[in-house]
Amino acid sequence: MQLPNSNGLPVNLLAACFNNTSATYKYYWFLSVLQSVENQNMTIPKKELFARMISNAWFTVNYFHVSFGKQDLIQDAVRIVNKIENISIHEKQEIVFQKLSSTRNSETEKQLWHFNKNVPHWFLSPWFPKEKNETDSVREKRIYSQSKIFTEKCLYSLYQDVIEINPEWKNYLTSNTRVLKDFCYWNLALFLQTKNPNVPDIPNKLIKPAVRNSLTQQRTQFWDLVLKELGSVKCIYTGKDLTVGKYAVEHFIPYSFVSHDLIWNLIPADKSFNSSKSDKLPPLEKYFNPFFSIQKAAIEIVTLKSPKCKLLEDYLTIFPDFKKSFSKDKFKETIQPLITIASNNGFEFMK
Repeated sequence: MQLPNSNGLPVNLLAACFNNTSATYKYYWFLSVLQSVENQNMTIPKKELFARMISNAWFTVNYFHVSFGKQDLIQDAVRIVNKIENISIHEKQEIVFQKLSSTRNSETEKQLWHFNKNVPHWFLSPWFPKEKNETDSVREKRIYSQSKIFTEKCLYSLYQDVIEINPEWKNYLTSNTRVLKDFCYWNLALFLQTKNPNVPDIPNKLIKPAVRNSLTQQRTQFWDLVLKELGSVKCIYTGKDLTVGKYAVEHFIPYSFVSHDLIWNLIPADKSFNSSKSDKLPPLEKYFNPFFSIQKAAIEIVTLKSPKCKLLEDYLTIFPDFKKSFSKDKFKETIQPLITIASNNGFEFMK
């Protein structure tokens, strides 16, 4: 994916900002700059940008547990700030930003201002290549000094507490905001995928969805059919009898890890338990066998009663010939690695 061209502006240098990236800082920094420019801000407090960096990463770190890599301190800052400020992991991005940008807590501010050590000036490094025998500290001072006169048409000028967007870039940033954000998210997703090679659906874990998909179709066209045929089924977690209209559709492996609503990962469950389970992982030694049993019964019933049900196609993602062979061992071979990877990424097991 390429950035839009512009006559007279060194767009190639902006693109070069993301070369040889070893952390997420530059992605979140540029996204934060774009969001501020969208709000017609040309002189932007650094604290505001640092607060946006944290709020943009909030849901990805706290809810989806995506790893940023050992060198990346944004994920650590998100977790530390979460404890200090006691903000819900489900809070809207803009609310998180408002709380962090207005905080007076010294520990929170310490976490925010940590990024001033590197991000604002090193982002401009393509405009200011390292000179012969130049140390990093000398180069940093040079970037601060020369950016103030927009040397080489750099994107912004640097001051102690603020940055000022170069007026020559304003129209480019505002007219191409969507494309620039897409460029940033695309490259951020590629970067995070290398850090999480076995984690599914990284691109959809970068932004909190406005509304989670309803599971009405899975309930009415699939599980209601199963429960009507059987009369009732027992919740695999609580043992309570579940009947039509008196159950929740539950993700066996948490949605916050798999990021999908495929029917092979959904089962009916006790409503009260479903809300308390949250994003906890089910220990397979205790729950896999009853989970498999209800899935197997469901396939047989829906195949017989509603063979054209589109939801049956969800099983094709793990069983190319599920109607003839629905093997417990093969199903477990699919589930087990996902549970292990989720656990390694910070998801906790049910107690």
